[in-house]
Amino acid sequence: MANTKRKLDEIITYLITWLCYGDEQAAARVAYTADEKALEDHDVIIVPNGKLGNHIALPEMDRVLVERPAKGKAIIRTDIVYNAFFFVSRAEETFNTQRDQHDRFLAAYSILGQKNRLQIPMLDEHARLLLKLLNCPLPTTGFGHIYLTHDIDAISQYRHLRGFLGGLRRGEGRQAWKALLDIHRDPLYTFPWLIEQDARVAQAEPIYFIKQTKGIGFDYPQYNLVGRDYKALKQLLLSSGAQLGVHSSYYGDLPRRPFSTLVRSHYLKGSISYLKKLAKAGYTDDFSMGFADQAGFRLQTSRPVRWINPYTYTLTNLILHPLLIMDNSLNQENYMNLTEDEAYFLCERLIDKVRMHHGDLCLLWHNSNINEQTYHRSLYEKVINCI
Repeated sequence: MANTKRKLDEIITYLITWLCYGDEQAAARVAYTADEKALEDHDVIIVPNGKLGNHIALPEMDRVLVERPAKGKAIIRTDIVYNAFFFVSRAEETFNTQRDQHDRFLAAYSILGQKNRLQIPMLDEHARLLLKLLNCPLPTTGFGHIYLTHDIDAISQYRHLRGFLGGLRRGEGRQAWKALLDIHRDPLYTFPWLIEQDARVAQAEPIYFIKQTKGIGFDYPQYNLVGRDYKALKQLLLSSGAQLGVHSSYYGDLPRRPFSTLVRSHYLKGSISYLKKLAKAGYTDDFSMGFADQAGFRLQTSRPVRWINPYTYTLTNLILHPLLIMDNSLNQENYMNLTEDEAYFLCERLIDKVRMHHGDLCLLWHNSNINEQTYHRSLYEKVINCI
């Protein structure tokens, strides 16, 4: 019992400080209690709703109720601490068992998708309100970090046996031979163009997520990590200033000897069991926290946050980086099915939300999507221009 209370106290302290944008002095002026006498020693009280540590239930997503009993004092009657716990821990997924064919929790199953709340970072709005009540400076407009990320599901289309033979069967022999002679002529080798685009953003921190899998099933193809093509690509990416992260297996397997502590799950299968594996294995930063079927704020924040295990109430050292937009979410018929103009206007609105709250902007564009079959090349150029 004492251990549980200690864990809850640690979570509450962390979340209040996180809501205060890391300002510990401001957080010390906030009490999480129903006892209004605490206003004698604090400036703001957040009244608990009794859910944290007892049972998982839906958060209060309507207007935040605030009372001002005296000058410089405030009582927040909406439990914004529990709201933060609910979304950043992924507690919603503990009682909603709906999953798609890839065992993913989609926006369509979430209260966020059902209430059209994905385009609003509610927890950042809670944080802004709390800072105002504490009479603290609001975060400056801009970005904390800009992560331009790219998942390398395949380096090339034709420079492996199955891909080459498939090209011949489809009547693409000439293109396949050109790619075999020069990788830069392979339709999936769009890395020089991506590097050029990312370099246009002065603050950009490009990350390329590399597969270390067995290459079977949904992990196919696995490129040769000791082969000439990958070695040359790795040198190109590192010389451009990009970081490399691990693109973990579709089947949940983690590499025994990962070359990075940055990770993103293949197909965005960022389940609670997956996060538990990452925390146990010592990964430090996960970039999987976006819904596959819709762009927006899955964690209801644009800011990085430590993952809290909702089963054990353990505050882990694993940092979750909210993924705002994935290219496939925008155009695929079974997802948002947007035109290029519709996709651009949505991206612009979402990016402006991140900028307003001084959050971290995290985008995902696949090298394999920069082709004539999609609008993602021209869209990415426009998105880069609006950052």
